[in-house]
Amino acid sequence: MRAVVIESYGGPEVLAIREVPAPDPGPGEVLVDVVASALNRADLLQRQGLYPGPPMEHEVPGLEFAGRVVAVGGAVGRWSVGDEVMSITSGAAHAEQAVVHADQAMGVPAGMPLATAGALPEVFITAWDALVFQGGLQPGGTALVHAGASGVGTAAIQLCRSMGAEVVVTASGAKCAACADLGASLAVDYTSDDWLAAVDDHTGGRGVDVVLDVVGGDYLDRNVDALAVGGTIVQVGAMGGGRATFGLGKLLPKRATIVGTVLRARSLDEKVALSRAFADEIVPRFEDGTLSVVVDRRFDLAEIAAAHLHMEGNANVGKIALDVRAG
Repeated sequence: MRAVVIESYGGPEVLAIREVPAPDPGPGEVLVDVVASALNRADLLQRQGLYPGPPMEHEVPGLEFAGRVVAVGGAVGRWSVGDEVMSITSGAAHAEQAVVHADQAMGVPAGMPLATAGALPEVFITAWDALVFQGGLQPGGTALVHAGASGVGTAAIQLCRSMGAEVVVTASGAKCAACADLGASLAVDYTSDDWLAAVDDHTGGRGVDVVLDVVGGDYLDRNVDALAVGGTIVQVGAMGGGRATFGLGKLLPKRATIVGTVLRARSLDEKVALSRAFADEIVPRFEDGTLSVVVDRRFDLAEIAAAHLHMEGNANVGKIALDVRAG
């Protein structure tokens, strides 16, 4: 099968399309013909040697996919050959076939093309888990989401809107309008405006209940300032730097919590539980039109280096999708 292979660590030029052995489904697993996948920041970090994936003979990146089941391993009763499924995975999704545990796979939302579903699981599960499970956001609450026009950001805005929570986002320039169109109560241009002052004004000095941050670095100290009493900062990335200094004394009277989280490192049981809950509670919101996948641009699998360059340019609003095979 064709797959994207990281042949060494470095820039996009280290990515190659190679023929590699197709995976075999083991007990409890399904083999999927991948129609579509998508690019995530973690794929860029893996390419640079900064976020290693699971051990494999050929290092194939990719954290999500959608396609059709073509074979099932022993003791699989949930899926049959021909079923359309989508899933997060620890790696190897940028390939023509992928294997996933049957209980981790989710049915594609009714009426959604596989080409769209391939860009759904990673960012929506990340945002939902961070805001609700890790951050404890409730209907009527308020979240601050940094990088609001990113894949995670566009998912988070819609999830907040769908649960009746208010969301303030930071974004650059014209991206603020796109965030507002998706449902952000306030979109602050961080290149020209003081987002902390804007949050303070918008909340009447109360602060926000949850901060969802993919930036890190010197944002941490200001995130603490933006929190309401009892609030939570959920750190899901560190685009702005992995080291931070903040006033510990400010954290204490706010009785605040800082949570770091990723999906890749979690156990199979944790991923299965999260996927099943997402399928039950969130997938129906795509079927009734409450949620949608925001796709900025599509690339063919063979254009993977160009897709990486596009993400590194930070010009995208929403997801960068990968077409692996005809749908």
